[in-house]
Amino acid sequence: MANFLLILQMVISVLMILAILVQTKGTGFGRVWGSGPKSFTRRGLENVVFKATFVLVGLLMVVSILQLLIS
Repeated sequence: MANFLLILQMVISVLMILAILVQTKGTGFGRVWGSGPKSFTRRGLENVVFKATFVLVGLLMVVSILQLLIS
């Protein structure tokens, strides 16, 4: 069980790093692929990645606490 939680922590960590790196500060995804930002609100895929980042952080915390309790 401890090995499973360790692997799960690694997978969540990599996904969280990717989600953070995809986001650019102060600009939308349009800036990343060449078009200028249209507004300052998160919409579409940008909003999904933003919310997924918080979900991944929460999952990492829960899995880390479970691993501490099991070990």
